[in-house]
Amino acid sequence: MSLLINFSIFPMDKGESVSPYVARAVKIIRDSALAHKLGPMGTSIEGEWDEVMAVVSRCFEELKKDCNRVYMTISGDYRKGPAGRIESKVKAVEGRL
Repeated sequence: MSLLINFSIFPMDKGESVSPYVARAVKIIRDSALAHKLGPMGTSIEGEWDEVMAVVSRCFEELKKDCNRVYMTISGDYRKGPAGRIESKVKAVEGRL
């Protein structure tokens, strides 16, 4: 069983460039050892529900330390069955092109 999410988080009160804040969240995701892929508008993360949601929570807690307004989006797909969908879903589409 696995949860696959696409997640983005950034402050809305820190000006036009927020990459230093996004990098703080991405470091938390990387340090989690969960399967993940950084994209231009969000990061995909795969794991068990509690593991993934704990990472999301840690990202939020990190940014709220010095940000008065934090925007985030989470879209997810939970499925019984094997993990590895972070790679297999993309390969399935690419195989049909």
